[in-house]
Amino acid sequence: MNKNILVLLPVDEKHRKILEEKAPSANFTYFKKDQLDTVQIQNADIIIGNPPVHMLRDVKNLEWLQLQSAGAGEYTARGVLPDNVVLTNASGAYGLAISEYMLGVLLELYKKLHLYRDNQAESKWLHRGPVKSIYGSTVLILGAGDIGGEFARRVKALGAYTIGIRRKDTNKPEYLDELYLMDKLEELLPRADIVTMSLPGTDQTYKIINRDTLKLMKRDAVLINVGRGNAIDTDALCDALESGHLLGAALDVTDPEPLPEDHRLWKIKNAVITPHVSGGFSLQETYERIVRICADNLEAFMNGRSLKNVVDRTAGY
Repeated sequence: MNKNILVLLPVDEKHRKILEEKAPSANFTYFKKDQLDTVQIQNADIIIGNPPVHMLRDVKNLEWLQLQSAGAGEYTARGVLPDNVVLTNASGAYGLAISEYMLGVLLELYKKLHLYRDNQAESKWLHRGPVKSIYGSTVLILGAGDIGGEFARRVKALGAYTIGIRRKDTNKPEYLDELYLMDKLEELLPRADIVTMSLPGTDQTYKIINRDTLKLMKRDAVLINVGRGNAIDTDALCDALESGHLLGAALDVTDPEPLPEDHRLWKIKNAVITPHVSGGFSLQETYERIVRICADNLEAFMNGRSLKNVVDRTAGY
């Protein structure tokens, strides 16, 4: 099939070869997002990467859009893509990098490493008091997919008891001790020492952690969010942290994002904030996995087989 394939990934010769071997009869063009105009978008039968959403309206030739991201929220909005366009994401590429980030920030908070870093900046030889252990803790994982599952494996290996929450599918994997659907959230929050969030951005997840649900959490619980910033009511979280209701929070995503320079969250001692860097291409292996997912799906598409990671646009992921 002589398809026009537009690649927006930052590929080198090695990765071009991987893609082009899967579709030898296709016409490949490579662009950076900031160099794009609507001509390239309109000519493409297939796009690999994340194009600007506003350029996708009224596309005529597009048959399939393969995202480089696991999240697909903005591409699922009504009117962005014609109904006939297949949308797939890169779910499965990010679990390694983001789960290790989650483990890192959890240990940072549990061992008070953020406070000792503050000590170092002020040249203080000062003991910060008792610390906590992952061993024997109960971890509640909101979003037990690729990212949440990889994190569950890691903390379970360190002696934690793992409880997962999913939107659907109650087939419990071995790395979870218990598995429930989202309707059990309020019952489970009081049991958890650690609550992690790797949720997509949907109407159902919007501010799912709010003043009421924060009150249900243990006074010394830790909250970690690597999904979408608007899954947490930021003002309510700030109040919970400042009052000492939570031991701490680690946020790689915020609402708003980027976090304004004058936002009070920056100054809260028991908050660890990073600028949405736990995923992306920060880890080379993540990029390699993305290319493999794209290449495997490209081969399947060119041979009329089913694609992996097809996004349910109604659900938003």
